[in-house]
Amino acid sequence: MQVSVVKKISTTSINKFYVGNKSPLSPLSFIKLPVGSIKPNGWILKYLELQRDGLTGQLGNISEWLDKNNNAWFSGNGKGDHGWEEVPYWLKGYGDLGYILKDEKMITETKLWLEKVFQSQTADGYFGPRIMENDHQNNAGTTPDLWPNMLMLWCMQSYYEYSKDPRVIPFMTKYFRWQTTVPDDKLLKIYWENSRGGDNLYSIYWLYNLTGEKWLLDLAYKIHRNTANWSQQNNLPNWHNVNVAQCFREPATYFMQTKDSSFLNATYNDFNLIRNLYGQVPGGMFGADENAREGYDDPRQAVETCGMVEQMASDEILTGITGDPMWAENCEDVAFNTYPAAVMPDFKGLRYLTSPNMVVSDDKNHAPGLQNDGPYLVMNPFSSRCCQHNHAQGWPYYAEHLWMATPDDGIAAILYNSSEVTAKVGNKKTNAVTLKQTTNYPFDENIKIEVSAASPINFPLYLRIPSWCEHAKLMINGKEINTDATPNSYVRIENEWKQGDVIELILPMKLSLRKWEKNKNSVSINYGPLTFSLKIDESYKLVDGKKSALGEAKWQSNADQSKWPSYAIYPASLWNYGLFLTNQPLSDQFEVIKKNWPANNFPFTQNAVPIELKAKGKIIPEWRLDKYGLCDLLPQSPVAVDTKEQAIELIPMGAARLRISAFPVVR
Repeated sequence: MQVSVVKKISTTSINKFYVGNKSPLSPLSFIKLPVGSIKPNGWILKYLELQRDGLTGQLGNISEWLDKNNNAWFSGNGKGDHGWEEVPYWLKGYGDLGYILKDEKMITETKLWLEKVFQSQTADGYFGPRIMENDHQNNAGTTPDLWPNMLMLWCMQSYYEYSKDPRVIPFMTKYFRWQTTVPDDKLLKIYWENSRGGDNLYSIYWLYNLTGEKWLLDLAYKIHRNTANWSQQNNLPNWHNVNVAQCFREPATYFMQTKDSSFLNATYNDFNLIRNLYGQVPGGMFGADENAREGYDDPRQAVETCGMVEQMASDEILTGITGDPMWAENCEDVAFNTYPAAVMPDFKGLRYLTSPNMVVSDDKNHAPGLQNDGPYLVMNPFSSRCCQHNHAQGWPYYAEHLWMATPDDGIAAILYNSSEVTAKVGNKKTNAVTLKQTTNYPFDENIKIEVSAASPINFPLYLRIPSWCEHAKLMINGKEINTDATPNSYVRIENEWKQGDVIELILPMKLSLRKWEKNKNSVSINYGPLTFSLKIDESYKLVDGKKSALGEAKWQSNADQSKWPSYAIYPASLWNYGLFLTNQPLSDQFEVIKKNWPANNFPFTQNAVPIELKAKGKIIPEWRLDKYGLCDLLPQSPVAVDTKEQAIELIPMGAARLRISAFPVVR
């Protein structure tokens, strides 16, 4: 057995089992396994099942955008009275969810849509609706809007991973041939496609890695030069929250072809720029509402559900490109702390906007406190045209990246969650191994991995050590292994693994405090990867989802509100507390209380969270709702108050649909 700690993944080898980057592209540090390789268990399986039975799985019966009647995506010829981003937004998550759960009904439905997409391809190679920009915006376009097609290409890529349908490769090849004929002055000139050309670029490299056709690299250069410039030193092409979360990875994607480190650095610069200006908040995201605005950087500013799932996808992709564990950690930050509270616990409703400090979630208009003008905070299955469909990718993509292959024919545990992965590893083409991971992470620090193999197999296993974890402990078959693992690294264990081997990883969690100096010296409290929020009693009020839906929302005539209720959420307890802190160790100021794991395997509700903190706080009387009906701006800390010190409860941020996560400090 050879055990080492690595900060950077060696890419000198080429994985013989899974398709990575083909020369001259720079090699990947981690390679995504084909969809279906990973079987989720534990709470992530429960979440996926809720998603299947809830909004994602049933949206075809609710959204008029998914109505097959006269739908340009379902006509087989690209003609119809509706058909833009909604179908492929939804299908990329819906299809993958079906593949992961091996749900034949969902897989059959996915194939119905994709068959029509295959049929829609014309002699010149174009496919899908020929939607011009003026069909859904006010600006006329001279060529079809390619943005929805970028999404559908991702649907095709997942479908190929799952089915190996031989039609996918020539279909994509023919389409990209068509793109080579579009003059530069007509290519990617519409706002959305111009911002999001990186998604098109990613699909070109996906196809190149399978076919090796060199002209695809020329097309990649053409797409890059016509995409918005995400490599500016201290600026972004636009400040739309979803564009930022999705498109900041474009330079790093293009870096794979150029090997010019300035492109890779640009992605890091974009990530840090938006967070330096608008992301001085917990939860892994930033406060942009729909578009970030100068001066609006308080933790009451929100982010779209679209932005959350796009950030998670970017983090997953960048983990593969760079091997940098910080991207996996940011994915967890968003997945555990920000995203769960954006949807109802039964996954039958979501809201457009969610913020770290959110003390009301109603159907009122809160502009201009929020940038969006309308009822953007209500939990509504009928509203939020983009998020209503795009949310679907969040948990399926996360589940697909729990494990990834490595260049040296090994496997890496990237995102910890109960799961089983079956993968080819080692130096023989017939070698396969199943690794079963059992854990309640991030609510518990213990991770157990059991090996199942027909015969002994020599291969390296990589385990990610988070940046917040000191003194990680590794045991193999009950024997402690000295690793000297440093935070933000990987433990690499090369061994001849055999049936019944057990790897145990303990990631000791401790309390930590983050101070947000640029946001009024507010603070947030973490325990391991979990950020904690004030527990606010939540009062749910049934509202008319159709009346409170946004103007562009459309639903099918038989969509039943009794089955798909909408809710406003109001605080039923005081929320305007500041944290009372002393100079004592955090372990003396906060009591960590661990409770039983929920019987239904779902920990993201107030009553079911298996961990909470006891803390001390004081009411800040002048910190109230402001004239826009929002949590008022943070007071500058420390805040001098003469109110009584009280015991308060903090719960994981992801379980708090109303929450104060960035706290003023009181004295």
